[in-house]
Amino acid sequence: MTASLLNQTANPDPLVLYGETFASRLLLGTSRYPSPQVLENAVQASTPGMITVSLRRQGSAVAEAHSDFWDLLKKMAVPVLPNTAGCHSPQEVITTAQMAREVFETAWIKLELIGDDYTLQPDTLKLVSTAEILIKDGFKVLPYCTEDLILCQRLVDVGCEAVMPWAAPIGTGQGPLNPYAMKLLRDRLKVPLLVDAGLGLPSHACTVMEWGFDGVLLNTAVALADDPVVMAKAFSMAVEAGRHAFISGAMPAQQSAQASTPLVGTPFWHQS
Repeated sequence: MTASLLNQTANPDPLVLYGETFASRLLLGTSRYPSPQVLENAVQASTPGMITVSLRRQGSAVAEAHSDFWDLLKKMAVPVLPNTAGCHSPQEVITTAQMAREVFETAWIKLELIGDDYTLQPDTLKLVSTAEILIKDGFKVLPYCTEDLILCQRLVDVGCEAVMPWAAPIGTGQGPLNPYAMKLLRDRLKVPLLVDAGLGLPSHACTVMEWGFDGVLLNTAVALADDPVVMAKAFSMAVEAGRHAFISGAMPAQQSAQASTPLVGTPFWHQS
């Protein structure tokens, strides 16, 4: 039995997406690391359930300059989630997704359809119809979107079995900027929800997991840390801690102090 299969078998609370099981609720990006070795060490330290790869940014020209990148992906033996980063039109997305399916031999795709180059906010007007086309073409679509409830519900309606709302704009590291909207999403939608983009600290990841989100996808917060390997491990631990906190059922907040130690009997000096 392989180590990855053993890990999945031993995990009593796995992440399940489109009927497939993943050993970790952390998904990790592969760009902007100081070196391929640091990337490999970060993956080993955090044992993510999937790693994301952009075909457009890791295309043939880059592959020729860094010929070991593809071999590194195979060596790490982690399921690959191709994404359509950098695509600005539905046709770009569809073409990139189809190319990625051939290159990586997988039906998984992280759908990114960018509507604004400054914030990298997704094109919410075309995202749903693009997701529907990909799903009909046999893809297992994980759409990157905002925390808008109606948008996320429409993505589910066209067949997305999981949704990936942002916590804040990509690369900002600000953490969840709209807790109300994100908690509402978790309350209303019954499909897996993975927070994608905007997390900067392990405490941010722990917080959204405590709210009941099913996983997180990270890249910049790990890759640009002073020590990406240690930060990757910290995020992995935070995701696990947040998940445990959620399934254990946190105590309700109280408006006044509550004694944690029971009073047994009455001290003799208080007796009359």
